[in-house]
Amino acid sequence: MSAPSPVEVEPTTTPEELLTPTTPWVVIVWNDPVNLMSYVTYVFRTYFGYPKKKAEKLMMQVHEEGRSVVSAGSREEMERDVQALHEYGLWATMQKDD
Repeated sequence: MSAPSPVEVEPTTTPEELLTPTTPWVVIVWNDPVNLMSYVTYVFRTYFGYPKKKAEKLMMQVHEEGRSVVSAGSREEMERDVQALHEYGLWATMQKDD
């Protein structure tokens, strides 16, 4: 009787997944004295494709609380969102979500 041959098992995580943090990055839009509330709502609807109700809710959060988290994802995606929001003239930053 011979011993069973070893079986190669595929790893369940890739090296890329080990290097990618599980905590996403977020984009924060800050209140500013320049942009109208209707324009901020327009940007959220146009760029993110948010429905009117969600865009208005986020805009009101920016207006009343001074900031709102408007998107979350990988660092690269959030860098792209921040750049796009800057091109629309909004004050946006990104940070690692805790």
